[in-house]
Amino acid sequence: MRKKYSLSSLCRFAECSRSGYYKWKNRTRTLSKRAEQNIEITALILECHKKIKGIYGVGRLQIYVNKNTNYQVNHKRIYRIMKENGIKSVIRKKYRYRHYQPARVAQNILNREFNETQPLKVLTMDTTYIEILGTRNFLYLNAVKDISNKEIVAYELSLSNNAELVDKTLEKLFKLPLAKNCLIHTDQGSTYTREKYIQRLESHGIRVSMSRRGNCWDNAPIESFFSHLKSEALYLNKVSNMETTIEIVKNYIDFYNNERIQKKLNGLSPVEYRIQTI
Repeated sequence: MRKKYSLSSLCRFAECSRSGYYKWKNRTRTLSKRAEQNIEITALILECHKKIKGIYGVGRLQIYVNKNTNYQVNHKRIYRIMKENGIKSVIRKKYRYRHYQPARVAQNILNREFNETQPLKVLTMDTTYIEILGTRNFLYLNAVKDISNKEIVAYELSLSNNAELVDKTLEKLFKLPLAKNCLIHTDQGSTYTREKYIQRLESHGIRVSMSRRGNCWDNAPIESFFSHLKSEALYLNKVSNMETTIEIVKNYIDFYNNERIQKKLNGLSPVEYRIQTI
C-alpha cells in the first residue's frame, strides 16, 4: 500500500501527521528488537524453570538470564515476562516452631549475628522431619550449615529423631578442618541440651550456643535451608516411598551446595563462593 499511495495520502486517510507516522515507525522498530530479546529471555526462563522445577523467583532468574546473555535485564522485566507467560515460582510454606523442654541450656552467644566470613567458624544445626506421603512414616534430617557461605557441611538421615542421629552428624563434622574457637548454634531441642552432646562439643574445642526458647529466628539460617528443601524438592515431587525420598534429599543438598544461585553470594553457589574466596 505504501508503494501505491503517497505518504501524504496515507496520512490523510489515517488522520495522522507525517511526524506522527515517523514516530510510530521508529518506535515499532525499537519494540521489534526488544521483542526479539524478550523471546530469547522467555526461552531461557522457561528452560531454567523446567530444569529446576520452578524453585527460582524473579531475583535468581534475573541473575540466570544475565549470566547466559549479553543483556543486563532488570528484575521488573523478568517479572513482567513471567507474568505474561504465566510462569510462577514455588512458594515456601511458613515454618512452625517446635517446643522442647530444655535440660542444660547454653547462652545465645550467636545472638543472630549471621555475618561471619571465616569458613567453618560459625555453624548452625537443627533437625527437621519429612513426611512420607500415604504412610505414617517420617524421615528425619539433621544438618549443619556454615554461616560464611551457606553450605551444608554435614548431615545425616534417619527413621528416628534421637541422639544417635545428631551424634552421627557430629562424627562427620569433626572430620572437617574446623576453625579455632568454632561455634555451633542450635535450638533447645532435647538432643542438644543433653550433657553428653555439650561435653562432646567442648572436648573438641567447640563453643555451644542455643536459641532463646520460642525464638525460631535465632536459628534462621538452617531453618531457611529446610524451608527451601521442602518447597523446592519435596513438595514438588510428592513421593510416597522412603528410598526415593532419601534420594531426593541427597540430590537436593548436592544441588544446593554446588549449583543453586545465592543472591547474597554474588550469584554464586555456596561451593563456588568458598572456592573463590580461598
